[in-house]
Amino acid sequence: MLSTTNKRALAGVAALAIGGLLLTACGSQRGESGDTAAPSDVDSTFVFGASGDPSSLDPAFASDGESFRVSRQIFEGLVGVKPGTADPAPLLAESWEVSDDGLDYTFQLKTGVTFHDGTDFDADAVCFNFDRQNNFTGVAQSASLSYYWGALMRGYADTGTSIYGGCEADGADKVTISLTQPFAGFIPALSLPAFAIQSPTALEKYKADEVGGTSEAPTLSEYAQGHPTGTGPFAFDSWEPGSETTLSAYGDYWGEQGQVQKVVFKVIGDTTARRQALESGSIDGYDLVAPADLGALEKDYTLINRDPFNVLYLAFNQKFPGLDDIKVRQALTQAIDRDALISQVLPEGTVAATQFMPDSVIGWNADVTEFPYDPDAAKKLLAEAGYDESNPLELMFNYPVNISRPYMPNPEQIFTNLQSQLEAVGVKITPESNEWGEYIDRMQGGSDHGIHLLGWTGDYNDPDNFVGVFFGAASNEWGFDNPELFSALTEARGLKTADEQEPAYKKINEQIAEFIPGVPLAHPVPTLAFDKRVTSYPASPVQDEVYNMIELSE
Repeated sequence: MLSTTNKRALAGVAALAIGGLLLTACGSQRGESGDTAAPSDVDSTFVFGASGDPSSLDPAFASDGESFRVSRQIFEGLVGVKPGTADPAPLLAESWEVSDDGLDYTFQLKTGVTFHDGTDFDADAVCFNFDRQNNFTGVAQSASLSYYWGALMRGYADTGTSIYGGCEADGADKVTISLTQPFAGFIPALSLPAFAIQSPTALEKYKADEVGGTSEAPTLSEYAQGHPTGTGPFAFDSWEPGSETTLSAYGDYWGEQGQVQKVVFKVIGDTTARRQALESGSIDGYDLVAPADLGALEKDYTLINRDPFNVLYLAFNQKFPGLDDIKVRQALTQAIDRDALISQVLPEGTVAATQFMPDSVIGWNADVTEFPYDPDAAKKLLAEAGYDESNPLELMFNYPVNISRPYMPNPEQIFTNLQSQLEAVGVKITPESNEWGEYIDRMQGGSDHGIHLLGWTGDYNDPDNFVGVFFGAASNEWGFDNPELFSALTEARGLKTADEQEPAYKKINEQIAEFIPGVPLAHPVPTLAFDKRVTSYPASPVQDEVYNMIELSE
């Protein structure tokens, strides 16, 4: 049997100095009880400039960073993240054991924990949450809603493909979750907010599963719009879409309360407007600082870089006319100059991507096949595919607006740069843009898109969390059916050791490179900026940043 026991600390990562300024790491632990009240001379409200609204307040029906930023304050899962890393650590589960066959996971739960509605966190609540997601039906199963359950659990109760085998409570503080096949990344996957434990009472009272609409345009439940109820250090107050989300410290929180007593996520979509809000004092900090703003901020504000654990990519929807031809996909790849893109519009320190994962992840392949920038070769391939000046390749190019993501700090500029590169080899581009929420629904929920910008910040350190999420099964985003690749990824995710995973995922990365589902572009460096009163911030490569760990000086 394998076991792990240790307390979760949410101390900040090692301090980073930029322009002579230093952001120190927190030394306190989230997993230790005891309230810490804010000193009387400290403003205990922390205002963060978010680049967009959450798409949902129910983390089971979310997959985007803005939703998870809010969820991490309200909710907790069985498994958390070791500070400053992407590695798993105990949270609501104090320890766990895994059966020798890798199918049964037995968790010893933390006691004395309550949800924000006053009900108890216990083994029955755990089972309720896992059973709930496995039993989603209809539009609730769409990738635009329960993306992570579908991608990681491979299906639902009524599809016959789910690897979830059930959940059994053994008293109030012990629970066993069973799988039907091994999944090497199951424990780190549980650190995702999508697997957070929510109050069964609140889920039922506010009809959390009553979602409607279509997969391309889903409508949220009453719960997901105004009643999220977890065990985290902050409880929900209000959500004004397009304006702000407000949370307050939960007085009966089991861990350290910290200085921050109120959190406001103020929506400011434009990067320049976020900088101006920081300079005017209306917010305390923001992330996704525009590369052009770093010089202006470094003297009077504190800057910190997150380690880049991400990938920005240009995806090809193979259901769009022309993109099912591999010659076309190779031509588009060779039309793109990654170095020019990086030097012209992406943050300093960004490196070019050769694969759909960073080089720190198991299975990254240093010898993978590459199709380097060569516009003449791109034109020749397009001609071989039947396209020329009299019959140009016509593509819809989708991109989001009024949003910044860690992997995509300035999508409009990235789009403009790539558009010019593709037009230089004769491709006729039709731009299509959407606001962020609509964009995600369109890319993941339907087939009405062509080539498009998207990316990923890794949730935990496992190759399945990158290539498995992208290419583990047929999806609307990519629009292809590749049983050989799907099978290889399914087999690899069941391997138990890193020694077994390494060669398997190296081979998979070569399969992906040869198939050319899209172009991995870059691994951008995300930068955060703070007012000097923020003396400590728990920066995390996977954005597991919980605000009870923030320290303020005034």
